[in-house]
Amino acid sequence: MNNIKGDSVYNNARHSKYWQQLQTLAAQSWSLATLFAQDDERATRFSTQAGSLYMDYSKQCIDETVLSNLLSLADSCDLSARIKALLQGAMVNTSEERAALHTALRLPETATLQVGEQNVVADVHHSLAQVARLSERVRSGTWRGFSGKAITDVVNIGVGGSDLGPLMATTALDEWADTDIEVHFVSNMDGTQLDNLLKHLNPETTLFIISSKSFGTIDTLSNAKTALSWLLATAKLRAGTEDSVLRRHFIGISANGDKMSAWGIHPEHQLQLWEWVGGRFSLWSAIGLAIAIRIGMAGFKALLAGAHSMDEHFAQADFAENLPVLLGLLAVWNSTFLQVNAHTVLPYDGRLSYLPSYLTQLEMESNGKSVTQHGDHIDYDTCPILWGEIGSNAQHAFYQLLHQGTQQVSCDFIACVRRYSDKVHNASLQQQHELSLANCLAQSRVLAFGNAAVAGADAQTVSEADKYKYYRGNQPSTTLLIDELTPHSLGALVALYEHKVYVMASIWDINPFDQWGVEMGKQMAESVHHAMQQEDSGQFDTSTDQLLQHIKRFS
Repeated sequence: MNNIKGDSVYNNARHSKYWQQLQTLAAQSWSLATLFAQDDERATRFSTQAGSLYMDYSKQCIDETVLSNLLSLADSCDLSARIKALLQGAMVNTSEERAALHTALRLPETATLQVGEQNVVADVHHSLAQVARLSERVRSGTWRGFSGKAITDVVNIGVGGSDLGPLMATTALDEWADTDIEVHFVSNMDGTQLDNLLKHLNPETTLFIISSKSFGTIDTLSNAKTALSWLLATAKLRAGTEDSVLRRHFIGISANGDKMSAWGIHPEHQLQLWEWVGGRFSLWSAIGLAIAIRIGMAGFKALLAGAHSMDEHFAQADFAENLPVLLGLLAVWNSTFLQVNAHTVLPYDGRLSYLPSYLTQLEMESNGKSVTQHGDHIDYDTCPILWGEIGSNAQHAFYQLLHQGTQQVSCDFIACVRRYSDKVHNASLQQQHELSLANCLAQSRVLAFGNAAVAGADAQTVSEADKYKYYRGNQPSTTLLIDELTPHSLGALVALYEHKVYVMASIWDINPFDQWGVEMGKQMAESVHHAMQQEDSGQFDTSTDQLLQHIKRFS
């Protein structure tokens, strides 16, 4: 069966002979201990590198035959053509009939990408110039609040990709911050984050960035409304006006200029998004303003350059050496064929504390689908349940399940090779870094080989009395080593996972760029909220009606 969308015709991997062969291979018994015992060159054979990222996937339950079939499976669904379509602005977001051009956001200014009659690169760099202008005004102290004082704190109000992307990146790259201006993030609609934050901020010196592609997201606008009220309460005491507060304390980032203007955002302080930028792929756009404010425009452009380097690798490298292709194919092998339906991301670096949350949205919102691009119900497993945590914390939390639980879980270990080399008094910090690296390697080894990792190959047999000490091993994992965490290497890492998502979606023949599954809950919330204001709320199921009545007793 062919997948026909727009001007493109792609084969469906589900109907290829390689899919059937992989199903047969998956039914075999796979032992990582046996695979390593049979091949002294296994680690060399199943590892590759792109720029500053080194990937060892030898602890995955694969052999040469599996890898060969996975690569052939990629060819069977015309993955090369799909990659080209993505990068050239074809209509890859089929349900919304638009391109998905996050890769265009990091193209160099000298590039040209014509989509219809529009040179997208020119638009992107015009927006980046606005980001540079506004961020420099804030960083230099020339941006002043309503009382004439310079801005000291910036609050990014957004949710989903408008929050997780800049939050993840500013946290990871805080060592590159060269300003005293603090950047904060607010996303929760219940007001807890904002309430706690406002207690410690000065309204005269606080700037808010409202980030919303539609500028209609209730979570974001409810926080923005509260922020405006907080500012006005002080401004009125000092003879300020609402127009002055809106002009001096708010920047808007959206694809909907009319709604930004209606809310009160001054035209000069509106930054443009485009419909072809998905929220979870948007940190490279003006959504990254908070990043630029914190680490400077040069650092932000280095982040973009790192992502672009991975784009080029994705487009040009042979699939057998292509990091995103291999990472995506391994994920398909685990989830669809081996039925490993849980995946955890384990960065052994505190700077990457928000990376698991970022990747949770990136993968599960993109690939949590059960219908193909041409409307057929899927009869195979797609995206696994994904979560994660800083590795050292996770060791004291959920590694118990990884080592001795009943669930199979695939793991991504992520670590940076070099750190603290620029510290004057670095001996203790360097030792801590080495301990973290040692734990990263040790945990992946024990997950792979169980008891045999420590005591030898015969240690899988334990005494009857000591069965609670048994480690079964055979948990598949990939280890990603980053030479050093920099804006450039972080950009490459995030782009690697973006392209992994696209590879998985291509094999599964799903659209990773829409998110219809989040819309119905939003619509229902409006109905429930309306019912809360009414005396009679008996319009839903008996459970919801009963819960509403219980809530109303306290209102």
